[in-house]
Amino acid sequence: MKKLWVTVSVFILLFAIGCGKEQNDQTGESGVPDREIVISGKKWTEQYILPHILGKYIESKTDYQVEVKEGLGPTPILTQALKDGDIDIYVDYTGTGLLTVLKGNLKPEDTKETVYERVKTEYKKQYNLVWTQPLGFNNTNAITLRKERATELGVETASDLATISDQLTFGADPPFFEREDGYKSLVKTYGFKFKDTMDLDTNIKYAALNEKKVDVINAFTTDGFLPRFDLKVVKDDQNLFPPYYAAPIVRQETLDQFPELEKTLNELADKIDENTMAKLNARVDIDRESPDKVAEEFLKEAGLIQ
Repeated sequence: MKKLWVTVSVFILLFAIGCGKEQNDQTGESGVPDREIVISGKKWTEQYILPHILGKYIESKTDYQVEVKEGLGPTPILTQALKDGDIDIYVDYTGTGLLTVLKGNLKPEDTKETVYERVKTEYKKQYNLVWTQPLGFNNTNAITLRKERATELGVETASDLATISDQLTFGADPPFFEREDGYKSLVKTYGFKFKDTMDLDTNIKYAALNEKKVDVINAFTTDGFLPRFDLKVVKDDQNLFPPYYAAPIVRQETLDQFPELEKTLNELADKIDENTMAKLNARVDIDRESPDKVAEEFLKEAGLIQ
């Protein structure tokens, strides 16, 4: 009996040592995990900037270390990388989460708040992933024209524009004309009857608008060319386009390991509006500044870091 007790005691001691070693492998003497938080994003301008904003803010406000892996890929790849633990955080958009990942539908009564709550609830339930609070901006589809032209025509909303659309030429990138939720939905919802339409590559459609070769183009609400060319985004008064509010998504296991992380990310809630994000995008797209530099200067100018 004594021999059995000694054997059990040794087993318990070895188990405790093993657990302690596993804990020490993850956490340094200060209690701070000794691995980096990995942040990534998609392969376009805004998604190059946002990981650096998150990373620099986290490192400024906590003792955590961050690694930014730029441009990992589109939503399906990033979502899988989160599930697999290859990355810890990336920023996605509420409409993308609902329509692309969850394969849900936008309901007529949906608001930006209800869409956010739906994706937040389902991601936690299905994937154990956490949507933290939105950063503030809505990067959704939009219709835009030159401000002076909008003033001349008395246009504030898409419905206003529809009444005079037979006098105007509309330009858009080819995918917008092909998608069911693009030009076809725009015509169905608002009754647009443009006198002419033009396929325009994304890289030249803003120049075509600025040079008055077209009157109206499609856009995204945080495109960098909007503030640079002084363009007006007309109000989507029939709520055709889903809300695409940007928010960091984090693995629950990461939040458990880094207890200050969720609170820190939520401090960035509502700190970036559409105009601000568009200006940051313009600095990278047009001025050719680095996303890293633009992110750091934004945080300092906003008083978010020293």
